[in-house]
Amino acid sequence: MWRALLLGLLLVAGPAQAADYNGPLFDAHLHYNEEAYQGPHPLDDVLVRMQRNGVQAIIANSRPNDGTRALAEARAQTRAAGVTVVPFIRLYRNREDYGNWFRDESIYAMVQAEFARGTAAGPYRGIGEFHLYDSANANGPVAQKLMQFAQEKQLAVLAHVDDVAIDLLLAHAPGARLIWAHTGIGGPSAARVQALLEKYPQLMGELSYRPGLSCADDRGRSTLCADWRALLLKFPDRFLIGSDTWINQRWLYYDGLMQEYRRWLGELPPDVARRIAWDNGARLFLRP
Repeated sequence: MWRALLLGLLLVAGPAQAADYNGPLFDAHLHYNEEAYQGPHPLDDVLVRMQRNGVQAIIANSRPNDGTRALAEARAQTRAAGVTVVPFIRLYRNREDYGNWFRDESIYAMVQAEFARGTAAGPYRGIGEFHLYDSANANGPVAQKLMQFAQEKQLAVLAHVDDVAIDLLLAHAPGARLIWAHTGIGGPSAARVQALLEKYPQLMGELSYRPGLSCADDRGRSTLCADWRALLLKFPDRFLIGSDTWINQRWLYYDGLMQEYRRWLGELPPDVARRIAWDNGARLFLRP
């Protein structure tokens, strides 16, 4: 009788939800821009947010690069928070650079000087994030030179571009490691993403702001969409997570962003969740 009653309660309640992923997180798309560090989010504030969310490493890229330097130079504070800073060179000195960097020779000179300078956390490990609002600008003279510079110096590239620009950028530097911010602007289909992952073994997908990743189940709960779940299972070594703190509001929602990652990562097998959440970033940037 009791077994029948328990079975009835389980049927009413429905299947149990998977436990959230509870391991370390690698935030592979983090900005510490001047409006954050000169405004409401001093260093102690952002490090506390990382620490309480189990974020143990970050790719820092900031407008201007002073924000990344502030994180890199605060070695005692980052160590106390348990956060490793992986510095990238951002191409933007100001907002005006967003739409013109791909043909601006002064940007190329700035990147070379910044790379030679290095940081207190060690050498720069990548270039970006940069934006291309028109994929044809991937053929701009400075875009070509920066891709080749990244390949020569073994720097990763964090690019906010569409799927067409992936082909164009990697044509300039076939050996470059490219991290695709948001795994594509405009939301290319999972099938298109798969085709590019198969074509370019060095391509990684970063999952902030990714449309089509979550769907509502028959009870209205958010869950991984079937096509994206299949893609993550097929390519567990090719994806990263990130916060994309491009405006101060994203810092205010940092806890929620990380909690949402933990929730859907918990839907995946534990080894796959761990790779996407931490291992892939650690393999690329923290291990010899």
